[in-house]
This record gives sequence, C-alpha cells and structure tokens, in this order.
Amino acid sequence: MATFFGEVVVAPSRAGLDEEEEEREETPEDREIRREIEKKRYWRRCSEGGEIDVLWTWKSGGCAEELLVCSRFIVAIGRNAAAFLSSFILDSVCWEVVGVVKLWNEWCRTSSTTNVLPTDSFCLFYRLISDPTVLLCQCSCYVAEDQQFQWLEKVFGSMQKKGLQVTILSTCPVADYKTQESTLTLASPFLKALKTKEFQEQVCCPLLEQPNIVRDLPAA
Repeated sequence: MATFFGEVVVAPSRAGLDEEEEEREETPEDREIRREIEKKRYWRRCSEGGEIDVLWTWKSGGCAEELLVCSRFIVAIGRNAAAFLSSFILDSVCWEVVGVVKLWNEWCRTSSTTNVLPTDSFCLFYRLISDPTVLLCQCSCYVAEDQQFQWLEKVFGSMQKKGLQVTILSTCPVADYKTQESTLTLASPFLKALKTKEFQEQVCCPLLEQPNIVRDLPAA
C-alpha cells in the first residue's frame, strides 16, 4: 500500500481491464476476434519461440547468460516520448544501438530479420559510449496488455538489478488529465512525476495529483 500519493507500488495485474470493461458483455464478434488473435499468437509461439524476443548486439561475442551492468535505464514509451529522446538526447554521436525487441501482436508485427534497424515496429536500446552503464530504450510500438509482463521479464532479465535506477517517460492527452481547473487554461505540454520511496533525489517537477494514474506499460 502506498505511504503517500504519487508513490509507485506493485499490485497484482488484472490484464489492463477496468470495471467497465469487465461488466460489458462479450459479443459473438468479440469472441471470434479474440479466438483468432489467440490462435495467431499460439502459432507464433510454436513457430518462432515466443511473441517477444530481445536481441542484444553486445552479447554477440560473449556469454549469452551474461547480464548487462546498468546504472541508469531510461525508457521512452509511446511515439511522443520516443520522439523527445530522438530530438533532444539521441541526436548526437554519443550513443550506439545495442539491442532491439522483436514484437508480434494484432497491432505490431515486426519482421523476422535479426538486423537492428530504427523502425517504428521495434523497441530499440541505446548505450552511452562514454558511460556504457547508461542505457536508453525507445518503445514506440504497441505492447498488448497480456504481453507487458513478458516484455518486462525479458528486458529486465538481461540486466543486473543492484544499483539500477529506472526512469520512465510517457505521455497522455491533456483531456485525460483530471483537475478542478479547466484544461483549456492549462499550459500544454506540462510535466508531472511519480516516484518510488527508494528514490531519494530531487524530483525535477511536481508530483502527479489525485486521482490521476498511469496505465499500461508505463504502469507495469
């Protein structure tokens, strides 16, 4: 349980379903679509070993079981956050591509190639050349609710957890922001933060107010 609002806590996953979605009856068309998606994912798992694969170029010459030593891991989730990294951080020769996530679902189908190329269908990993323990991730593709745990398990399973600081960047529409003020008078864009109790450094912006929450992969 959170000791203060704005703290990030771990809770049991409900696969992204809220009460309204649970109460809505499933139509025959919904069931057919769900069955087709499950069937395609099943054959994907059988033929290629899974829906999500993480490929690291830095492991090509070393041990496959070797864990990446990482002190800071910055993850940009969504097209706007990924574009922010591209414009203000990655637009230099200080970074090198070191990995990629291959993903398959109803909205994202990456190719079977093992080449690491910057396309919207991939989650790309970059490493700071001057400090290889600093890692960035651009995730501009859709990660389904039932794939989020697998994404986290495979990505963080490649890293050492001790001393690791993780920063998540994500965006949402101003219309979804809950406040007593009129959203028409808000300066847009604006920045809010959530943090864990382990984070003891100065927060660079105000904390997110009640009853706003973070959803999907950033919340996971």
